[in-house]
Amino acid sequence: MVSAFPMWVAGKEQPGEAEQIPVEDPATGEIFAQCDAASVADVERTITLAHETFKSGIWSRAPRHHRADVLEKCAALLTEALSALIPLEVRQTGRAIREMNAQVPSLVRWFKYYASILRVEEQPVLPTTGKLHNFLQRVPLGVVVQITPFNHPLLIAVKKLAPALAAGNSVIVKPSELTPLTTLQLGPILKEAGVPDGVFNVLPGYGATTGKALVQHPLVRKVDVTGGTASGRAIGGIVGGNLARYTAELGGKAPLVVFEKADVQLAVNGIVFGSFVASGQTCIASTRIIVDNNILAQLLVQLQDKTDSITKRMGAPSNLESAMGPLISAKQLGNVETLVNEAVDSGKARAVTGGRRMKNISSLDGTDFSQGYFYPPTILVSSEGDSILETRIWREEAFGPVIVVVGFDTEEQAIRLANNSEFGLGAGIWTQDLAQAFRVSEQIDAGITWVNTHHRNDPSSPWGGAKSSSGVGSENGIDAYHAYTTIKSTIINYASTEESLAADDWFKEGTGSVRYG
Repeated sequence: MVSAFPMWVAGKEQPGEAEQIPVEDPATGEIFAQCDAASVADVERTITLAHETFKSGIWSRAPRHHRADVLEKCAALLTEALSALIPLEVRQTGRAIREMNAQVPSLVRWFKYYASILRVEEQPVLPTTGKLHNFLQRVPLGVVVQITPFNHPLLIAVKKLAPALAAGNSVIVKPSELTPLTTLQLGPILKEAGVPDGVFNVLPGYGATTGKALVQHPLVRKVDVTGGTASGRAIGGIVGGNLARYTAELGGKAPLVVFEKADVQLAVNGIVFGSFVASGQTCIASTRIIVDNNILAQLLVQLQDKTDSITKRMGAPSNLESAMGPLISAKQLGNVETLVNEAVDSGKARAVTGGRRMKNISSLDGTDFSQGYFYPPTILVSSEGDSILETRIWREEAFGPVIVVVGFDTEEQAIRLANNSEFGLGAGIWTQDLAQAFRVSEQIDAGITWVNTHHRNDPSSPWGGAKSSSGVGSENGIDAYHAYTTIKSTIINYASTEESLAADDWFKEGTGSVRYG
């Protein structure tokens, strides 16, 4: 049976005027849901409603402790809804349930973190000259639009929502057309928690129509997007025309450097986690593995063993024993196949393991891989010398479970290889030499660098790129909250009337001194 999912607008489910979006199970190719999509007219009405709600002050001017209470209630109700949200997240993304069982419950931390910021935030009083009291307040922007990707639908929605709501904005989310369903389920949860109608809205749709109508609207004061670099640049050009705020978390091609002093098995465990979680469909996936030549042969043997173990344990995403799921769509599968095949067929790369679409039957649970978009974890190395450095898959984001392994002889060479990319989002370093870890981390061009770990994500820790192809601004932390606000400076003169008459008559007669500033 195909389920129907309407939009969420003004605190209730509402039909969309655009053509419905079919939602596919990437593990089976089955269309299991139809989702209403927003037309341009739907977008106009929703933005107008969100703006009117903002101007009413019901949320934007609500006491900060009230907003904090509501965010904490969101966390509690989200926890209660996990048993329904996790299976739906698994089905629409194809992510293994073992991943979703770990990831989705962690989302409550974002609501709790930004609730705590509201309770403890200090407001500066500036040291102005004279009898003046100058205090600063952070006030919300207005209507903000958030565009979220397919790979972490709930995680990225909540990461963006929590600071935006904490600040007092009215929010419109456009989830990926591939995975819109769990974001829609947030609507009733937030309403029950006390978020007023019109403050949180979800408009599914395609980027070229719904997305474009949202980001180009003059009442939208900020756009926050997670997606590919080309889309991010296009959206940024539109947003800039309205002089609105813009945050973009975009592409990545993360290096992971393994030095001779690393524990090899620890590094291998870190590589496969950083590379193959979410089937490699993450912006900070460690896709360029750069290894000291003194341990390269040993590492490759252990890495192949670990990778083959993952392949043997692939099956239905709903199976708790399944280690990895499919790619999100036929299009994404095709992108990965093209980059891998081109590198191998050019003679500049060879596959140590993997490298071909899976069409067999799972030995784990009998899943027919040919019905879905399954691709095995794949290791590519140079055919000769460093020939793989000349391939597109060394430079371009594949967004799949494919890693490129190259060797190095010196620390300087490792750093050059790590920085040999237009991207600068995430990076990893594996070494037991603490001085080396500090030294190298300072020289790698990445917004996030992990040492002897990978993919750690905390609400307090900034998450953004160091190069333009990886985006502008950052998620998480106090900076994300600030990005959803603007500064309001209020200056109060508390001098007596007599003092003000004597000092503040700018156009008084005579040639005596007058104040300025």
